[in-house]
Amino acid sequence: MLPLADRYGRVATDLRVSLTDRCNLRCSYCMPPEGLEWMPSDDQLTDDEVVRLIGVAVQRLGVREVRFTGGEPLVRRGLVDIVGRVHAIDPSVELSVTTNGIGLARVAGSLAEAGLHRVNVSLDSVRDETFQEITRRDRLDDVVAGLAAAEAAGLGPIKVNAVLLRGVNDDQAGELLRWCLDRGYQLRFIEQMPLDAQHGWSREEMVTAEEIIAALERDVELTPAKEPRGSAPAELFLVDGGSATVGVIASVTRPFCGDCDRVRLTADGQVRNCLFAREESDLRGAMRAGATDEDLAQRWLVAMRGKLPGHGIDDPSFLQPDRPMSAIGG
Repeated sequence: MLPLADRYGRVATDLRVSLTDRCNLRCSYCMPPEGLEWMPSDDQLTDDEVVRLIGVAVQRLGVREVRFTGGEPLVRRGLVDIVGRVHAIDPSVELSVTTNGIGLARVAGSLAEAGLHRVNVSLDSVRDETFQEITRRDRLDDVVAGLAAAEAAGLGPIKVNAVLLRGVNDDQAGELLRWCLDRGYQLRFIEQMPLDAQHGWSREEMVTAEEIIAALERDVELTPAKEPRGSAPAELFLVDGGSATVGVIASVTRPFCGDCDRVRLTADGQVRNCLFAREESDLRGAMRAGATDEDLAQRWLVAMRGKLPGHGIDDPSFLQPDRPMSAIGG
């Protein structure tokens, strides 16, 4: 087994696998109201191909955590079967899903039985009108039901991911935190990143980590958590001196690239060694041309060697990736 190491000593053990670029929401910070031109089905990895590539990552390259993303991974019909087959490869590997929660109430139990360990659910507001403004869909009740079903199925700890948008929900940080604490969910606020399909992101409009913390401190007392952060993207704070925490993921203003342990596989079989990479390495083409598992592992290792020391958002030469978040996977 060879580690997925880059030139700067970082080793990737956390694999994010996008199962589709499709989504059933139209979040304003991700895509336009009319949606996007979706990936042709022939370009998308088959279930067998997804499982094979994850198997290469786990058995040959030392990956210890696999997170299924999208788009919206719950719209992938073979999701439960994929989870079960990956779990069978190595039951000690942690399996999770990042989802918008729509449809989770229907499949949470099946996912848990297949071997899924936990879920991350995106939820930017618990107010119906604000939820609809951000997502352009009236589906808040479905997300709330999905969270409850995940908890009932034992898919915990349940983490909630939220993005604050200036003038939209940036006055709701404390409200969302209290809502999550009342239900035992772990809330993480994420700075809005330059990954929207419209390329409308601007640093000036982004709600920063400093502003997020200030907004929370108007409602609660925050104390920095003492446990080591390690490679975790979230900076954790204890709430009101208790054991409950809230996290802030400051990908833009407080980057944590030096401790990154992640690598990404897109739904069409491309390795991305960084969320903001502008180059990809094709595994699908090699696999369909007859490459062995060893060949695929070697290609993956080469792809990781090209990883840059940081994402470079602060650099004047930074260019937003051509692919939006829905096509990359989180």
